[in-house]
Amino acid sequence: MEEAKRKKLEDKGWNVGTVSEFLDLTPEETTFIEIKLALSRYLKERRQKSMTQRKLADKLHSSQPRIAKAENGDASVSIELLIRAMLATGATPQEIGQVIAKVG
Repeated sequence: MEEAKRKKLEDKGWNVGTVSEFLDLTPEETTFIEIKLALSRYLKERRQKSMTQRKLADKLHSSQPRIAKAENGDASVSIELLIRAMLATGATPQEIGQVIAKVG
């Protein structure tokens, strides 16, 4: 956020901070969420290049709405499903590791 905008909001009595501060997240919780979101974005990017959500869902014996949730960072989706889905799109463990390594 721009410093001028922040100052203007604070001058009007608003508290300005990060999502992590608002939710009182530990650094570990924040990093975990960032990893899940990075994996979700990567899954969507890979999947769009090679197949439909329906086709990926069929490969995973899942549903198209579940794949949509995975790609949109829904909290109910496990990291296991994200990784299995990426592997089903042809991603390598090294590529998945690189996505995780970029977080932080």
